[in-house]
Amino acid sequence: MWQETPNGLYKEFSFRDFQQAFAFMEQVAEIAEQRQHHPRWENEWNKVRIWLQTHEAGGKITDKDRDLSEAIDKLSNRGEQREVADKNTPVKDLPVKEIKMFADGGSRGNPGPSASGFVLLDMDNQVLYKGGVYLGITTNNQAEYHAVRLGLEEALKRGAREVHVFLDSLLVVNQMKGIFKIRNRDLWPIHQAIKELVPKFKKIVFTHVPREQNKLADGMVNETLDNVRDQAG
Repeated sequence: MWQETPNGLYKEFSFRDFQQAFAFMEQVAEIAEQRQHHPRWENEWNKVRIWLQTHEAGGKITDKDRDLSEAIDKLSNRGEQREVADKNTPVKDLPVKEIKMFADGGSRGNPGPSASGFVLLDMDNQVLYKGGVYLGITTNNQAEYHAVRLGLEEALKRGAREVHVFLDSLLVVNQMKGIFKIRNRDLWPIHQAIKELVPKFKKIVFTHVPREQNKLADGMVNETLDNVRDQAG
């Protein structure tokens, strides 16, 4: 279902793999060009996130956006939409409902090739799950935010109810707590996506930690970026 957000009509689409997601984006681009009404979007492997707003109406949501959203819905094959789990980690409920999550993001260039990493642990610091996602060209702050979103999505999927989130980005921690305002518009959609995840948990606590205490998540970031670099060869 499309959601009305401060950044326009928003919806996330999930596909079998990157190839199917990219084919969907090509179809959306075609109808957007035909209508001369172009979306704001981002692609992360098998996921496509789309925001629609009418610029000539001052960024408000209009009938042009609603009509385009309906056309986009018709393109999506819901029978093939599903979340894709890490092939090396079977999807199952976590053995505990209260967990720790360390998250980190990095950009080699800022902006440059970027990745997000996160690690889920039980309250005795036993690793339950590790994840790393390549984001393409983006910034450090965007990668940090995506790490929080990705980690919370995985925690929710695996049954966690209380999450203690640890980050070495004081900016993201204070913005999630509402202490700092978000002045960078590029962070608004990711921040909004996280805010929509928060009510789905019983409790989420955001805590700032020194970088040396966030080595697990940082390791996932660098491992992901190194793998992409090596594959590009």
